[in-house]
Amino acid sequence: MTNRQGEIIWYELMTRDADRAAAFYGAVVGWQVGAPPPGGPDYRMIVAPDGNAGGMLQLDVAMLAAGASPTWLAYFGVDDVDARVSSIVGEGGKVMVPAWDAAGVGRIAMVTDPQGVPFYVMRGATEGATSTVYQRNGVGHVGWNELFAPDRDAALGFYHRQFGLTRMGGMPMGEMGEYSFIGHEGGEPMGAIMRCPPGAKPGWSFYIRVEDVDAAKVRVESAGGTVINGPMDVPGGERVLQAVDPDGATFGLVSGAGA
Repeated sequence: MTNRQGEIIWYELMTRDADRAAAFYGAVVGWQVGAPPPGGPDYRMIVAPDGNAGGMLQLDVAMLAAGASPTWLAYFGVDDVDARVSSIVGEGGKVMVPAWDAAGVGRIAMVTDPQGVPFYVMRGATEGATSTVYQRNGVGHVGWNELFAPDRDAALGFYHRQFGLTRMGGMPMGEMGEYSFIGHEGGEPMGAIMRCPPGAKPGWSFYIRVEDVDAAKVRVESAGGTVINGPMDVPGGERVLQAVDPDGATFGLVSGAGA
């Protein structure tokens, strides 16, 4: 793929009920969700107005028995999956699903960072293709990536060494310390890392861009989701909220400022 190593090239929702999730996110975000393929895992494409925005995996009995739960995950693009997995393990990360080759898709592995936060690494199979699932200002796409980490400084170092994500300034948050913006050198911030708030679970959260967060709040609640924070204004002229879908997966919404 033509994406820079360390860019997020795919997003995936793990859910226990793909039909319900498709209806929920269709109502809230406007996504179209494809049909599952015949045979094999129930994996469906999530489609925004201008193309793919990610995928949706229905968790089966074996996955649930192995400890999988509803959540959103990111795929970091890398040049060599096996070498990257080895490097991550060398820093204290763990392998959750060993590397495998998905026909026509690429080579993939699921790992955790040294603080236990899960994500995928992937080398796409299609040479010359460019992933556009992340778009800072694209309606219907993830437009911001936020990591809650028990140790912010350690996370900044890890994601810089493994994926080239560099601190690009920050915003003070009182006793919580700094909200540190991250991105690739020469680019713009694509997210942030902050110390995990008390009572919150460490992990990545993803903010999907909509036209109007306040209108989307009503859709979240009427479709069976729960808003847990916001809507609220954030620096830069954007407005955000955090919510939980009907199956318990956390996600965010963002609108405003250049969308």
